[in-house]
Amino acid sequence: MKLATLRSGGRDGALIVVSRDLKTAVAATNIARSLQAALDDWARKAPRLAHLSDILNAGKAADAFTFDPTRCAAPLPRAYQWADGSAYANHEELLRKADGAPLPPWFWTDPLVYQGASDSLSGACDPIRARSEDWGIDLGGQVAVIVDDVPMGATAGAAAGRIRLVMLANEVSLREVIAKEQTKGWGFVQGKVAAAFSPVAVSLDELSQAWDGGKLHGPLTVHINGQLFGRPDAGAGMTFDFPMLIAHAARTRELEAGSIVGSGTVSNPDPAVGCACLAEKRMLESAAHGKPTTPYLRFGDRVRIEMFDPAGKSIFGAIDQEVVKYVPPE
Repeated sequence: MKLATLRSGGRDGALIVVSRDLKTAVAATNIARSLQAALDDWARKAPRLAHLSDILNAGKAADAFTFDPTRCAAPLPRAYQWADGSAYANHEELLRKADGAPLPPWFWTDPLVYQGASDSLSGACDPIRARSEDWGIDLGGQVAVIVDDVPMGATAGAAAGRIRLVMLANEVSLREVIAKEQTKGWGFVQGKVAAAFSPVAVSLDELSQAWDGGKLHGPLTVHINGQLFGRPDAGAGMTFDFPMLIAHAARTRELEAGSIVGSGTVSNPDPAVGCACLAEKRMLESAAHGKPTTPYLRFGDRVRIEMFDPAGKSIFGAIDQEVVKYVPPE
């Protein structure tokens, strides 16, 4: 099944079920008023949502309406937790080259995960807002999962059984702001703006062979201003799969249902497939020419992130965002 959240009825929105082809939808608030409410009682709510999905996909939902992703918030407009990893060695290797630092030996055994802000998450068609282009605005195409309750100390094997839904994400970074924050030897706060998520969150059974139990396989297609920027495969080069990332996050605490865990920017060693963030492209240009030639995002630029099935159909819908100058409220 595919689930989405309409901007309606409060900050957590209204839960809808979306058809497999992303063309129609039906209200699901009679089952659960929001996606978080469904996750809080997943064992009882999921079968009812799946049944409603079957009715919709069979064309028998009398109250179906046209699905419009521009009317949607993030599947979880706010979440109890957003724990974002950096699971692709190639991505970390390229970014660390900018500082002249090799990958540390522990990288191969101890995942990198940081605690992101989750009080306000962006919808797929919401703008990327920044006060200045000088902040080094960068996209970050990745995969994310939503989990059920995960007990403290859960093994990777146990964590795999707690994954409920899969989404795409655009984890926007302000590279120039991050560079200053890192000199403090502390975590990101100002350097990471609200992450955006695909219009729909998808159940594991809907992903078929693309989901192998721990990784999502398939090219993550990234366009900037209508030009193809990269198609790295989300399942290739992922050093730590999602069960390992979840187990790492739950080592010393439990994770509540509705927590989101991200893969980090999808990155493949083959430069021919392109990139899912500008920082990687700029690092490759520096290595080849002595300096980067690709600028960071500017106001008016548009980013599109999407994944397609073997038949060429969009699985999650597109993250389609314009970069805009933030205007504070009067």
